[in-house]
This record gives sequence, structure tokens and C-alpha cells, in this order.
Amino acid sequence: MFAALAQFERDLIRERIRAGLTAAAARGRRGGRKPVVTADRLERAKALIAKGPGVARKPAVIVLDNGPIHVSKATKKALESRARWLTVEWPPKYAPGRERG
Repeated sequence: MFAALAQFERDLIRERIRAGLTAAAARGRRGGRKPVVTADRLERAKALIAKGPGVARKPAVIVLDNGPIHVSKATKKALESRARWLTVEWPPKYAPGRERG
């Protein structure tokens, strides 16, 4: 009995919600969160993407170990193409201070 009464009450709530949303839409109102990306931000993002990647404002230094992926020809070529703003430091192959026994 209580289950039937609860279901009836839930159906009434759904009907009222739908009626309220329909009335709000008729008044030109729309629920939900406001969009984060405005038209102005979208245009600015598109302009930045069209311009392509720029040069970093601050030089970067990266320290890589001598792992196989870091010393591969493809990796070295990729690092050389970024040489004007990226400095790569290679530690010696054996560094006693790094070894923990």
C-alpha cells in the first residue's frame, strides 16, 4: 500500500517538474549551469590555435636519465628541434650519489 502511495507521489512530482520546465521555456528561461566558454573566449582560442605553437617565454631545463627511450635517435631529434628554448642536461652514466644500496 505504501509503495503504491509513494509511486503516485513520485509521479505527481514528475508532472509538476515537467510543467514547471515547460512554463519556464515558454518564458524564454533555461535551467542549468551557464556556459564556461563564451563566444569571445572561443574566438580567442581559435585564433591562438590558428597561429600555431609559439616560442616559450622562459627557457626550460630538463634533466633526463640515460634510459633507452631518452637516448633514442627520435628523442634526440625531437629535443634538438626545441633547442632554442629547451636545455637538456644528461647526468653521467654512473653517479655514485644516486646509487642507494
